[in-house]
Formats: sequence, C-alpha cells, structure tokens
Amino acid sequence: MTIIKQRFPIPEQPILPTLNQHLIDHPTPSNISYWWGFGSLAGIRSVIQIVTGVSPAMHYAPHVDLAFNSVEHIMRDVEGGRLLRYMHANGASMFFIVVYLHISRGSYHASHSSPREFVRCLGVVIFLLMIVTASIGYVLPRGQMSSRGATVITSSASAIPVVGDTIVTRPRGGFSVDNATSNRFFSPHYLLPFISVGASPLHPAASHQYGSNNPSGVHSKMDRIASYPYFYVKDPVGRVAFAISFSIWIFYAPNALGHPDNYIPANPMSTPPHIVPERYFPPIYAIPRSIPNKLGGVTAIAPVSISPLAPPFMKSLYVRSPSSRPICQRIFRLLLADRLLLGRIGCKPVEAPYVTIGQIPSVAPSLFFAITPIPGRVGRRITNYYTKNLQVDEIDRT
Repeated sequence: MTIIKQRFPIPEQPILPTLNQHLIDHPTPSNISYWWGFGSLAGIRSVIQIVTGVSPAMHYAPHVDLAFNSVEHIMRDVEGGRLLRYMHANGASMFFIVVYLHISRGSYHASHSSPREFVRCLGVVIFLLMIVTASIGYVLPRGQMSSRGATVITSSASAIPVVGDTIVTRPRGGFSVDNATSNRFFSPHYLLPFISVGASPLHPAASHQYGSNNPSGVHSKMDRIASYPYFYVKDPVGRVAFAISFSIWIFYAPNALGHPDNYIPANPMSTPPHIVPERYFPPIYAIPRSIPNKLGGVTAIAPVSISPLAPPFMKSLYVRSPSSRPICQRIFRLLLADRLLLGRIGCKPVEAPYVTIGQIPSVAPSLFFAITPIPGRVGRRITNYYTKNLQVDEIDRT
C-alpha cells in the first residue's frame, strides 16, 4: 500500500526578509560619522513621546475649567506622573533639537541631492506634522502663557482677507480660546503622533533605495558594509550620550525650558507682558512679529515652511562633499547664526530695537535657498568648460 503525501505550499513571509534587508544586511557607507545617527534617534524620541503621553492622557480632562487642575493631579497624585509629565514636556524640546541637527546635517552634506528628492520631501512633511502636534499640545495645560499664545497664534489668521475670520473660528470652535478649543486641540494632538510615527519608516526606506550619503560625497555604492553589527555598536554611543544629557534635564532642571507664567492657571482678564512660545519655536515666531504689516507677517511664514522643499529640485550641486564647497560652508554658517539670532529675538518683547534687528534675519532663510545653487552652477560650468577643452586637446593630439 502506497501512502501519498500531499505537500501544501508554504506561503512566503515577506516581512522578515524586508526587515532583514533594511535593518541587518543593508549596505551602508563605512565612512559615515556619528552625525548620521540623529535620524534613528529622532524616531526613538518620537516613540518615547507617544509612550510618555498616552498614560497621562488617561488622567487629563480637556475642559477649560479642569485642564490645569488635571495636569497638577497627574504630577501630584498619579504614580510616576511627575516623571512622565517632565519627560513628555522636556522631550518635545529634545525631539526638535535632534530633528534640527538631523536637518542641518542633511543640508550641510547635500543629502537631498538627486536621486534623494523624495526622501527630503517626505522628511519635511513629517517635520511639519510634528510642528502642528507640538503647537496644539502646548495649549493643552491651559497655563497663562500657553493660553495667551494660542489666542495670538489663532488670531493671526484674521489678517487673511475674506476668509480670515472663518479660519480663526474653526480651530477655536468659537470667538475665543475656550472649552471647544481644548477639545479640538486634544483630539489631533493625540492622533497626529501615531500618523507621524506610522509614516516615519517610509523615510529611511526611501533613503535605503538609493543608499545613504557620506561625508566625502562620493557615490553611495562605493566602500559599503552591512549595517549589522558595525552600526549597531556605533550608533548607541550617540544615543547613550543623548540619554545622559536628557536625564540631566529631567532630574536636575525639569522646569528650565518652561516659562514661569505657564504654571499659573489661564486668566482671560490678564495678559502677560509679552508672549513667549516654547524654546523650539522662537525662530519661527520672530518672523511674523518682525514685519510691521500683519498680513505680510502671516504670509512670510509660508515660504519659510515650504523652503526646505526647494533644494532637492535645484539639482545644481556638482559635488556633495562640504570640503569641496567652501562658499557653501560659509553660507551655511551664516544660516545657523541667523537662526540663533532669530531664536533670541523671538524671546524678547515686541519693541525697539528687537523688531528692527529681526527684520533682516527674517528674510535670510529664503535667501539662503536662493543663493546656495549659484556656487554649484558656477562650478558645473567651469568643470564643463575644462572638460570640453581637454576633449578638444585629446582630439588634436590624435
């Protein structure tokens, strides 16, 4: 008697090979430095923000009369609530520090150049989602500073002709920052981080399609090694250093990054001397307040927010290594100085000489993206000129 064994085909599992391709065997340039670790560190920070935000959200009351007291209840009565609150509040500042360093590294080494345009665009979209999430989350504790800041930010849209008043009342849910505003801000603040974290894996996956950039600017397919185990040992060095610095802020100076007025319950009948946003927003806040015209100030925010999308499509860099682009190095340093100056101006009162000083730095970020392609185009023309002359000389010799 013959026993016939029926063999059923085992379905393929594409998940494990995909993870192995992107996390283990992905070929990575061997000369990338610790500056390339801020991308993964930003992903870890976003996950920590979600973990430290979900638990306090169970005790938070999005009500105009209960929001401030519920935050105090989390810090005083909930077990581990003080630690979670400080990790979440200070973690937002640390997250944007990491993201700013990550964006600065990419701009300095021209990681956005072809064929990585989609990588930069996707990263900017995720960054804008995080800005919206942090902006509306700053309003939720209903402190005196955050409440007045929400009033100023939402009322700025009233400068837009025809539809300005409608735009103001939509997010507020009324004519002032009230109970409906807390409810409308709490829901997207809880939802948007999950959307951002869900879209975050697409950013490194798009980068892996063409390979990572490197400090020397050579082709990413040269001199590559597997990510594991070399970078699994190298990257944690930067993460441990960041964890130590983050722990110092949490345990020794948890209120250093916050404003004292934000520890006072919101009072609509009292206005602070001047509005100060969170530490990671003064460079953006300084731009509209430095422009005398309200509509012009609101309009100026749009090009500053969209300008990071421009460099990938300029395609004018002949070389990517910053050591071969001394002019771009100096322009980049001027941009960093400009952002630091804007951050300082944004924390000062709206009075002379701070308004006048902030007007020139407000225009500089847009000029940076307009001037940067010029050295690349000049270098490309010079290189093409000498290449043609060399070809003509070789033809004459033959």
